[in-house]
Amino acid sequence: MSRRGQWDAVVVGGGVVGGACALALAKEGLQVALVEGREPPPWSPQRPDLRVFAFAADNAALLDGLGVWSQVEGGHAYAYRRMRVWDAGGGGDLTFDADTLGRRELGWIVENGLLVDRLWAALPAAGVQVYCPAKVVEMEQDAGSVRLRLDDGRRIEAAIAIAADGAESTLRTLAGLDVSRHDYGQRGVVGYIDSERPNEATAWQRFLDTGPLAVLPYDKYRSSIVWTLPDAEAERVLALEDAAFERELTNAFAGRLGQMKVASPRAAFPLRRQLAKGYVAGRVLTLGDAAHVVHPLAGQGVNLGLRDVAGLRELVRDARQRRQEWSTPHRLQRWARTRRSENTVAAYSFDAINKVFSNDEMHLTLARGALLGMAGRMPPLLSLFWKRASGL
Repeated sequence: MSRRGQWDAVVVGGGVVGGACALALAKEGLQVALVEGREPPPWSPQRPDLRVFAFAADNAALLDGLGVWSQVEGGHAYAYRRMRVWDAGGGGDLTFDADTLGRRELGWIVENGLLVDRLWAALPAAGVQVYCPAKVVEMEQDAGSVRLRLDDGRRIEAAIAIAADGAESTLRTLAGLDVSRHDYGQRGVVGYIDSERPNEATAWQRFLDTGPLAVLPYDKYRSSIVWTLPDAEAERVLALEDAAFERELTNAFAGRLGQMKVASPRAAFPLRRQLAKGYVAGRVLTLGDAAHVVHPLAGQGVNLGLRDVAGLRELVRDARQRRQEWSTPHRLQRWARTRRSENTVAAYSFDAINKVFSNDEMHLTLARGALLGMAGRMPPLLSLFWKRASGL
């Protein structure tokens, strides 16, 4: 620990964003502790995680700089080269292509469990002290430090504490940071399927009146689905026998990949928009899902969280290069303003898309397919869309 007898930073929450944050700050020379309620299970290719991400290039570069990305690719990171979006109401496709955009790939489909496994494997060598299993039960702070009491009685003192403990963040609540919530009344049904035809290394998304259906390539014939449905409809399809589920899914996807076969258990998670009203409270910061939960239709949740981490790393790096204190209030507030602005714009943009395309009103149904086709015929607009999503 530092000469003051405290850590430079304590990260609460050991998921993808929390693990990456702890590793990134440690790589910048800070003394870092990580608090997590339970040790993550080891990743196994025989038991793929149902939760996957469309991982963007800028975040692959972030993990590469942390010395982790090659281990992720060595596990299972499936590169996709195209993205095709179309509407059930008709109109043209919106297509993104790696060759057109001058890239080898548009991104990678990566399991949550694999990312967490590889990040945790890198923590000891970086000098991160892990407190696990442990939960924060009390927090107090003053102008100089923040102090946490854990459920096992241990106490931790740090220059800053970082809430990366998810949408129901305990540390965010203890710090008095409020959130605004909007329940979409939808659930995302997830699982793996095998298709009759190869998925063409393409991330597919079809907009239906009930919500978007994403089919994300996991292997040549295997894909991960995220099927957004109203709550009651999600419950119904979860209860279907495999054969009935396969028929409905194949029809919902308009048979573009032929017949679909169930390749895993199915699950569903509720969808909502949740935004923290502030990202900093004294010496407590919040990031990732603790700060912002967005609709999964664009696959940007974890990407936004890792961009929070990248911004914080740059803050620390810049201050240390200038031989200045990195945790001053004005520096933390500047980081917070930048990240909150970008995340809020993203959240409401996804919200608007969901409202327009998850809608059976006749005038919207007639217009939205034409809008997608028009965007696809405007290369500068297409490039702007993609660069926004990939962080380039």
